[in-house]
This record gives sequence, C-alpha cells and structure tokens, in this order.
Amino acid sequence: MDTPVKQHLIDPEICIRCYTCEESCSVGAISHDENNVVVDAEKCNFCMDCIAPCPTGSIDNWRVVTSAYSLDEQLQWLDLPDQQEMNATTNEADTTIEALDEAVAALLAEAHQGAGGKAVAPASASKPFVNLFNLSNPAEATVQGNYRLTDQGEDMDVRHIIFNLDTVIFPVLEGQSIGITPPEVDKNGKPCLPRLYSVSSPRDGERPNTNNLSLTVKREKHGVCSNYVCDLKRGDKINLTGPFGATFLLPDDPQAKLIMICTGTGSAPFRAFTMRRQRTIPDVEGSMTLFFGARTPQSLPYFGPLEKIPESFLTKHFAFSRDAASTLEYVQDKLRTCSNTIAGLLEDKNTYIYICGLKAMEAGVESAFHDIAQDAGISWHDTRTTMREAGRYHVETY
Repeated sequence: MDTPVKQHLIDPEICIRCYTCEESCSVGAISHDENNVVVDAEKCNFCMDCIAPCPTGSIDNWRVVTSAYSLDEQLQWLDLPDQQEMNATTNEADTTIEALDEAVAALLAEAHQGAGGKAVAPASASKPFVNLFNLSNPAEATVQGNYRLTDQGEDMDVRHIIFNLDTVIFPVLEGQSIGITPPEVDKNGKPCLPRLYSVSSPRDGERPNTNNLSLTVKREKHGVCSNYVCDLKRGDKINLTGPFGATFLLPDDPQAKLIMICTGTGSAPFRAFTMRRQRTIPDVEGSMTLFFGARTPQSLPYFGPLEKIPESFLTKHFAFSRDAASTLEYVQDKLRTCSNTIAGLLEDKNTYIYICGLKAMEAGVESAFHDIAQDAGISWHDTRTTMREAGRYHVETY
C-alpha cells in the first residue's frame, strides 16, 4: 500500500469565495472555477501562507489519503468528503501521519494566533443556502437606492446600497455574503475576481416581505470594486453571486445573548441581526450588546438609526479613535470598561460572540477577552474553544 499523505483541502460549504487564500498562496497551489476554490496537492508545500487571511476557517481542512483528490474531483464537491479509513499497518505510515498532524497543528497555532479557527454554525440557526448563483449563472438585480451614510465633509465615503431582486429567488440569511464582480480587468488583462460584501439587511428585506437586500460599502481610494459599487445609480443593473457563508449566522433562539464587536463596515451583519430580532422578538430585553468602533461619530455608519434603538433592546458602546470631543478609544477599551458584565456573559451558555471588521482589531479584542477572563478566574483559551465548538464564537475579519 502507498504511504498515506495528508492533503490540504478547502470546505466548499463554509468558503465564502473571497479568494484571499488564492491571492496569498506563494506557490500557486490554490485556484478556482465558477463554483469552488481548490488546492493542488502536487503544488501545496504546507507553507500555511493561506491560513491567516481566511476569514471563515474553511481553509483549515485536511484529509489523510493514499491517493490525493484531484482538482476535478474538488471542483465538483458541495461539501467535504469524510475521512477515509486507513488500513496502514506499518510503523512508517503511522509515523508519517503523526508527524504531519503535529506540523499542521503547530503551523495553525502560529498562523491563527488564537483568534481564528474553523467555526460552527449556531445549532438553532436556519439552514443557509450556499452558492446558488455563480459567475456563469448570476442573479440580476436592480439598484433601488444608493445613500451616503457619512457626512459629506468626511474623507470616508460609506454607502448603504439596496438591490431589488424582483422575481429572482435569492434566499440570504443574516451573516451571509454576496459576490460582486466589477466589469474592469486586472493589470494582466484578466477579469477581476469577485469581491465579497456582507449583507446588511434581514432575510425578508429592507422592509418586511420585500425581495431586496442591502450592502454597506466603504469607498477605497484605489478599490476597483468598491468604487464601482459606490458609483452605482438607481436603476442600474448588476450581477450578484452567492449567497456565501454557512457559519456566521444568527441563532434563532430567543434566549441567545449576543456580543457583537465591529469596526466600520463590519457593522453590516449586525445591522441585519438587529433588524431581524426587532421583527421577531421585539419584547426581549438585555440580549444584544454592540461594541462599535470608528474614527468619529460622523464616520460611523448608521450612527443616527442606532441611537434611536432603545438601550433595553440593544446596549451600545461606541469607541471613537480620532474624536477630539471625547476620550480616544478602541473597541477593546470599551470591552474592558464592561469587564464585569462581559465576565458574566462568558460563563453563560446562552452567550454568542461575533467579531467583524478590520483584521487589525483582532489582537486587541483577543487581549481584552483574555484579561477580562483571567481577572474573573476563567480560562479564556478553554472558554473560546468551548464556544467555538458549540457554534457560539465567530470571527470574520479582513
């Protein structure tokens, strides 16, 4: 029998097709077609450059095989195959697998630095539809509205954009993303890769029972897709792919207590979470807490509407890093000011943590949780592991 090898694979159900793994792979082992992102076993050298950029943990998958899965096989998958039973009888084979396990574990620990890892969907979350529309079969939508969320005087242009799907059936849940491909080509003359945007509206639309969805998009100075999207006008037609994402989902349990931490446009899924709960369980109090970071109140998306939501329904903590009128703070600072409340929530089995926004926030938030837990006599490492395995800890940063 051939000596077993460990093959690196991507979970097509969890992958949100952001293509950051492909862009970061230094040996060209990762590629994609209209449906899946796949790893070439003959090229992969286990360098782990692709691990840290992945926002979902779909990249954290390996199978021990005697014959590597081909690219053609992987491109047809809807989900990962189960681990095959190995009948290796030689010490050499056992040693090879054990060594690979240890090497992968060590590299993963270094790449994730504690905050990433493969997430699990909340047990009570609705079953998501994934990848219904791809590049060759996109869903056509019409721009229903494009509204600036930040003041005209601000150098940050953040937009709320609504897409009318008319008769297209595009079932998307809170926490999922959709893909948009700009019409331009890259520097090599190839079509640009799709860009992923979190949906900021609840599953039944901006208004109840309307077939539309919204995005929260920040214009980047040299961002090809962000400029394309931010410049869309009412009546423009656009192609959408997706939905994507099967874990960063809202629990349907009214007893669930949510800690939501975000910066900038990372607020998009939390707007959807909040609106969904306002429609389904409007009388539940004290179950949602939001930590929202921005430069100033004027650059914080949805600041006005958020202020109108009763504190009894959504407890809000705003951190402004460049506001001369208030103490300069980041989201991790706000977490620490609520240490007693946070510590109590960490011990509550109904608590769910969601972190979304700039990757630079991750280390600070992780440190804050560690310190809060330690002061309360709680192991943050064990708590986070338990929460993640139960579908109660989620990180999507970019």
